[in-house]
Amino acid sequence: MSDQALDTASAIIDAARANPEKRPTIAGFFDEGTNTISYVVHDAATKKAAIIDSVLDYDAASGRTATRSAGLIKDYVEENGLEVQWVMETHAHADHISAAPLLQQQLGGKLAIGKDIIRVQDVFGKIFNAGTDFERDGSQFDHLFKEGERFSIGNLEAIALHVPGHTPADMAYVIGDTVFVGDTMFMPDFGTARTDFPGGDARDLYRSIRRLLELPRETRIFLCHDYKAPGRDDYAWETTVGQQRDENVHVKDGVSEDEFVEMRTTRDKTLAMPELIMPSVQVNIRGGRLPEPEDNGVSYIKIPINTL
Repeated sequence: MSDQALDTASAIIDAARANPEKRPTIAGFFDEGTNTISYVVHDAATKKAAIIDSVLDYDAASGRTATRSAGLIKDYVEENGLEVQWVMETHAHADHISAAPLLQQQLGGKLAIGKDIIRVQDVFGKIFNAGTDFERDGSQFDHLFKEGERFSIGNLEAIALHVPGHTPADMAYVIGDTVFVGDTMFMPDFGTARTDFPGGDARDLYRSIRRLLELPRETRIFLCHDYKAPGRDDYAWETTVGQQRDENVHVKDGVSEDEFVEMRTTRDKTLAMPELIMPSVQVNIRGGRLPEPEDNGVSYIKIPINTL
């Protein structure tokens, strides 16, 4: 059975590899505090741009936010004379708070995420007892990408691919000859994302990754995180489909679905919750906006006891 979205993605990649004007210019911004890489992706001809997976600095001990990471992105956009069309999320992150609303206010663009964010909102809305005022329909975002939806950044062709597993709502974005895979996989020496959050599923993740690895081998992959695997001295966040197929320690060619599920499930049981999961998730399901201030003008983060 043909995978029409994947066929289209492959055609976009092949066309960009054949024509340099269809390839994006990419700047990565690494936040060591959360091991997150944010991206500005732009079309050199039109200066139209997208921001992917931005970070709002947050100190858990004091509850204070800061804008150092977002400021680096803002400066880059302004210094290069870019026009932001999209402020995109690959998923509702559990390890950092998004700076998307701040950057949208400063630079413009549509705030976008995958349409299955409504499933994540429903699950975590109940966990955090968000109440009836919290809309669980994705309306906090300007656009909800569907599987196989085509879009553009200036003259750059792009397509959104639904890649569930880490969460039900993860999206990968093929832009020109590249794919931004969010939290599906990491550098080949580190492996793949965890699947033990509510709504995660190891089998779904395996199938999502193997689907992405059907893209042309030369496709450039840009990752959302790097943790420097043992023996590697430098952070890295760019790889290729071919490298992942040949070398990924969790999901390279030859690893079966059952083998992956057994490994991933066993490994996930040993992992602690991310340090910033409580503030991150309840802010990010709101499109990166803080909870509404209470009658004293202060926003509060809830910490459910003995729940996660």
